[in-house]
Amino acid sequence: MTETSTRPPLRGIVGEASKGKIGVLVEEHFDMTEYRLFNDLFPKHGYQVVYLSHLWGNAELTFGSNPDNGWVEEHVVVETEINSVKPADFKGIIIIGAYASDRLRYQVAPRKGEANQAPAVVFIRQAMATARLKIGTICHSLWLLCADRALLQGRKVTCAHNIICDVENAGAEVIYGPEGTVDLVVDDDLITGKHPGITEQFIKRFLSEIEKGA
Repeated sequence: MTETSTRPPLRGIVGEASKGKIGVLVEEHFDMTEYRLFNDLFPKHGYQVVYLSHLWGNAELTFGSNPDNGWVEEHVVVETEINSVKPADFKGIIIIGAYASDRLRYQVAPRKGEANQAPAVVFIRQAMATARLKIGTICHSLWLLCADRALLQGRKVTCAHNIICDVENAGAEVIYGPEGTVDLVVDDDLITGKHPGITEQFIKRFLSEIEKGA
């Protein structure tokens, strides 16, 4: 049996928005390292973190992290329906890593020849078409963009080694270094990180790109 934390879940809005909001797309099985550092470092730099998801008609849903240590240590209560907000409401959009990104791309009734209509995919499609809006992914979270080849075609990215095939099949150019994929790639308004171990570096660069374009 998987243990769960007795710590109360965090409500899905963290910090004050003195410089603006960072929207983080989340679902069940999110990466715990990224989650903790987002909640710590973005508010310290004046940005409010707002967790977004499709709530399936509910007022709120609670999502748990990956059980990295054999039990679910972190939970977040999300009250912001992704269909109710616009990408332009945010200074940046991040897709959290781990299997949450696969769950976010689920669509109830796919149709042959029709682009993925999952709410998170529709939202990220709109976000990537919004001028100067920074989009960030770490590790597995490029899975969400793989749901629509048009989102990755020709883009330079990095990602976890175990999804390289998915990302390249979606038309992206994965950048390599001496030890596999490189840690960080910036391609215009798309900032991608290799894995949770570089989350602090990713956040620093993400903030730099936001403030450079402000």
